[in-house]
Amino acid sequence: MNKNDICILEITSISNDGSGVARTEEGMVVFVPMTAVGDVCKVRILKAKNSYAYGKIEKVITPSRNRKESDCSVFGKCGGCCFRHISYEAELAAKENFIKDAFTRIGKLSPRFLPIVKNENLYRYRNKAQYPLGKNKEGQAVCGFYAPNSHRIVPCEDCMLQPEIFFEIMAFMMSFIRENKLSVYNEAEHKGVLRHICIRQGHYSGEICVVIVAKRKIPEMHKLAKALMQQFPTVKGVVLNINREDTNVIFGEEETVLAGVKEITDTMCGNTIKISPKSFYQVNTPMAEKLYGIAKEFARPEGKCIADIYCGIGTIGLSMAKEAKRIVGVEIVESAVENAKENAELNGFGNAEFYCADADSGAEILKRLGANPDVIVLDPARRGCDRRVLEELSELGADRIVMISCNPATAARDCGVLCELGYLCETVRGVDLFSGTAHVECVVLMTKNQ
Repeated sequence: MNKNDICILEITSISNDGSGVARTEEGMVVFVPMTAVGDVCKVRILKAKNSYAYGKIEKVITPSRNRKESDCSVFGKCGGCCFRHISYEAELAAKENFIKDAFTRIGKLSPRFLPIVKNENLYRYRNKAQYPLGKNKEGQAVCGFYAPNSHRIVPCEDCMLQPEIFFEIMAFMMSFIRENKLSVYNEAEHKGVLRHICIRQGHYSGEICVVIVAKRKIPEMHKLAKALMQQFPTVKGVVLNINREDTNVIFGEEETVLAGVKEITDTMCGNTIKISPKSFYQVNTPMAEKLYGIAKEFARPEGKCIADIYCGIGTIGLSMAKEAKRIVGVEIVESAVENAKENAELNGFGNAEFYCADADSGAEILKRLGANPDVIVLDPARRGCDRRVLEELSELGADRIVMISCNPATAARDCGVLCELGYLCETVRGVDLFSGTAHVECVVLMTKNQ
């Protein structure tokens, strides 16, 4: 098979990046984006390897019963959603398969799989957005989303996943930037000033923080911040984040409040929560509450000492604090730890304490405090946990380990390691926080092998 070959293929499954999967008569696997299980398509091969290939649809010959019309004008151009062309039932089935495949194939595990928890609201559910800035071919400043597998900006005036006010704010800011001829960043040349616009909103409070990420401070920023707060009363603060590095990482270390306050508040699992600009906070608040509810059910925190590793601003541990004897959280982001401490105090939890350290130090901190955890809760980043972290935590002898992960593949890998270290992988449940996209959360219960 060669580039530009045309073949007729039937899509039989969906890969974990959202592409359809088909096989040629010779048995070669072909990945085809924007297809659905059951589609029969005319496909053009874009890239061919020894045992697999990538293709694109030239024509849908026989559409799948799962197909529907996309409701987004930039679907397929923007790198965000991959499932706006299929039914929600088909999307959920694909995500359940992602989780089962990861744990059985990658982790070599056989847990009980509970049904995936559906998203209650498929639209406007995100409480956070990060928009890159750049220039179009005409040299005009633009803002939007990256195209798939690239850093080419696709301008977008609306997104079905984000609150309408986000785009009102973005349009207002872009008008100011263009009228005042402010410099925007060119990622290829590492020149220019304004890099990203980041917006976060409290789901229940409605409070908004706008973060301008820039190479350096320019005089017009204070004027823009003041104008934003006058135009949008729910904007409680505008923050400047300085990122001077030539990197794909969005935030730098230096922050300045241009107007208003740095933090917003929201409610999570009945607790009042303060959130700073760089702190992790699940982007779908109502579904995160369901996610944490499952984690709590698995943890059985009543009268227990809970170690909350990768604790962020404390939302998971604090959701269990009323029942638990003690909560000890560990997190590497200093501003998040400060938020976690404030959040414990705000909600009157004298049994919750938080420490700034990386996960490698978690076991050492717990030993030093004499906090022998009955339950360890892990919520790592997408890359998962280092084996050394898992080894050190397993030595603490907790009866239960509850893992929350947005990447079933690394979760399965890490749970496989924990099984080598004396735990059983009992139960896994998916929770759909990110409808329309290929991402899915899962919660895993590991118990000590007696």
